[in-house]
Amino acid sequence: MNRDFLATLIIDFFVAFGVIIGGAIIGGMGAYLIGKPPLSAMLDLANSLKIWAIVAAIGGTFDAITSIERGLFNGTHDDIFKTLFMVFVALCGAHSGTLLIQWIVGEQLGS
Repeated sequence: MNRDFLATLIIDFFVAFGVIIGGAIIGGMGAYLIGKPPLSAMLDLANSLKIWAIVAAIGGTFDAITSIERGLFNGTHDDIFKTLFMVFVALCGAHSGTLLIQWIVGEQLGS
């Protein structure tokens, strides 16, 4: 793994993490302003923003699909593994953000 790819993975993790945290907190503030319970809105937003956090972190789905296609049809399997690893790291970042929101809100894990 080269240094640039490792830097990309770290950025992907934190972009996905930030989308969840920022979206949930700002969305919770909006819910408060319209008279809805902000903590439950934050929890709902954190769960529903996961896919968008992953898409934002990897820079859009078409680049990832093109990279996987190039790996399959041109025989460059490194592209497939790198893209899948980027998606996995972004998923870890989004999940970590969701866990942090659950911890802040005080939801019991597993319920």
